[in-house]
Amino acid sequence: QVQLVESGGGSVQAGGSLRLSCAASTYTTDTNYIGWFRQAPGKEREGVAAIYTFSGRTYYADSVKGRFTISQDVAKNTAYLQMNSLKPEDTAMYYCAAARSAYLSLPLHFPNYNSWGQGTQVTVSS
Repeated sequence: QVQLVESGGGSVQAGGSLRLSCAASTYTTDTNYIGWFRQAPGKEREGVAAIYTFSGRTYYADSVKGRFTISQDVAKNTAYLQMNSLKPEDTAMYYCAAARSAYLSLPLHFPNYNSWGQGTQVTVSS
């Protein structure tokens, strides 16, 4: 099973930026999709962005479109989440995850993902 390690979280003021990294132990058929998810206290886990690692096609939640960008460096087995114009409502624990499926009709649906990182905290103050 692929191992995932997130980094890059922290505390910023509203309007600021952060870049999260997700280092995968390997990029194989276990990582056909890499997704970023977040969970705030008392709320359900929600999909933020995903990338189909074979083609680079990306998917975003409406709440982050135009502000967040998911990307990958295949040579480094690493995916990134660039977060700009951060808002207090973006505060959450952020997780990256990998999916084996060659096709996901719902790339932001967390039950579709097989492997998870430990998470990195993002806190945005107003």
